[in-house]
Amino acid sequence: MKLTNRTVLRRALVGGIGAAALLSTNLPSHAAPLTAAETTELGTEAYIYGYPLVTMEYTRRVMTNVAKVEGSRAPMGQLGAMRKYPDPTFLDVTAPNADTLYSFGFFDVSKEPFVLSLPEAKDRYYLFPMLSGWTDVFQDPGKRTTGTGPQKYVVTGPGWAGTLPEGVKEYKSPTGIVWILGRIYCTATPEDYAAVHKMQDEISVVPLSAYGKPYTPPAHEVDPSIDMKTAVREQVNALNAETYFSLLAKLMKDNPPASADAPMVAKLTKLGITPGEAFDAGKLGADGAKALAEVPKLGVEKIMGWFKGGIAAGDGKLENGWLFSIKTGLYGTNYIQRAFVTAIGLGANRPQDAIYPTSEADAEGKPYSGANKYVMHFDKGLLPPAQGFWSLTMYNGGYFFVANPLNRYSISARQDLKANADGSVDLYLQNESPGADKESNWLPAPKDKFILMLRLYWPSEKNPSIIDGTWKVPAVKVVE
Repeated sequence: MKLTNRTVLRRALVGGIGAAALLSTNLPSHAAPLTAAETTELGTEAYIYGYPLVTMEYTRRVMTNVAKVEGSRAPMGQLGAMRKYPDPTFLDVTAPNADTLYSFGFFDVSKEPFVLSLPEAKDRYYLFPMLSGWTDVFQDPGKRTTGTGPQKYVVTGPGWAGTLPEGVKEYKSPTGIVWILGRIYCTATPEDYAAVHKMQDEISVVPLSAYGKPYTPPAHEVDPSIDMKTAVREQVNALNAETYFSLLAKLMKDNPPASADAPMVAKLTKLGITPGEAFDAGKLGADGAKALAEVPKLGVEKIMGWFKGGIAAGDGKLENGWLFSIKTGLYGTNYIQRAFVTAIGLGANRPQDAIYPTSEADAEGKPYSGANKYVMHFDKGLLPPAQGFWSLTMYNGGYFFVANPLNRYSISARQDLKANADGSVDLYLQNESPGADKESNWLPAPKDKFILMLRLYWPSEKNPSIIDGTWKVPAVKVVE
C-alpha cells in the first residue's frame, strides 16, 4: 500500500505514536498546563478548524435519514435527483436555483470505493463536484474539466489500494465522507425536463464490489433521534463544547487532517483532541473546562463576523453593492474562510466552476424594496461573461422564491432578452410589469424586501472576467 504524507499523519495520530511524538517541535514533552486564556484561544481556533467537518456530518445525517430516495434526500450510499425546479412553496433549502437540476448523495468510501458512471451529455452543461468531509472540492468532473462524453470514476478513500476495473479512472478522496453534488443545466421546458430526466436516470453510483453486476441498495432504517426539522446550522451552533469536540475527534479518524494541518493538529492535541480517541474536557482542569465551555459562542461569533474581515483580507469582494468570493472550494489552511463559507454557503464550487455575487442593497447602499423600481444596466457586449451560463435570481428577505404572475424566479439569456438601440441590455427589477414591450427583461419582485443573486457558471477567465476583476457586476439603480 502506498503511504502518503496524509496517511502517515493519520496513522501516527490514531496509533501509538501520537501527535506529541510526530510534532515534538511544536509540543514539548513537559509542557505546562494550559491557562484559561490559552484554552479559550486554542479552543476557538480548534472550533473554527473543525466547523466544516462537524457541519458536514450533521448535513449527512439529515439528508440521508430516509428509507428511500425522496425529494432532496437520499439514503446513505444512494444517489437522489431533483426532478423539477422549486417554486415559492419550497422552503427546505435557502437560495434555491432555477437553472440546474441536482443529482446528489453522501457516500462512505472509508470502507469501500464507489463507482460513478456519467452518461453521454450531448454537449449539455453540467458539473459533478465531489466534496470531502472538510468541504474541499477535491474533484469536479463536468463539461469544463472532462467534457460531456460517457465517463466512469471510482472514488477511493484515504489509504485505499486495490485493483481498478478497466476503463475506470480513480479519484482519491482525502476523507471517508464524500458528498456528490451534481448540477445539470435545464431550461425547464417540458422537452428539456424530459431530456435531463433521461440523463439523471442513466447516472449511477454503486459500490466497487457491485460494479458490472445487478445491484439493489440495502434497506435503510430511519433514525428517529435525528432532528429533521431544525436547520443544520442551528443544530451545530447549539452544540456544547464537550459534544462538539468529542464528535470532531471521532470524525477525524476516517476523515484525516491534511498534512498542511500539522500545526493545527498539535494545537488540538494540547486540548486533548486526538483523532479516534475519546475527548474529556475534565482533563483540562476546572478552569480549563469552564473556559472551553465558552468556546462555541466565541467560535460562532468569529465565523459569522468574518464577513467584513474576509473582504479586508482579500477572501471576499464588495463591488457596486455585490458581495462575492473567488476563494471557495479549495481552502488550504485558510480555516476561517472555510468555516464562513460552510456557514453561509455549504457546498460551494471552485470559482472556476461558479461564482455567486449577492446583493441586498442598491447602488446607494439602500436595501431593496418592491415599493421602488430598479434597473440593472449592461453595456453592449458586457452581459455576465460565463462560458456555461449566467442567471439573475430574485429572492424575498428569507432567500426564497417569490410568487409572481410570470412564474419567473430568475432571468437569463434564455428569456430572449431585448437589447436597446445601442446594443446595451436593461433588466427591470420591480413588483409591477414594466409594460408588455419590456416583460421579456422583467424579473418580478415582491412588494417588500428582496435579495438578488447573480450566478456565473464556468465564468470566463479571459478579459473581461469577474475572476481577475476586468468585469464588474453593474450596480442596481432606482429609477422613477
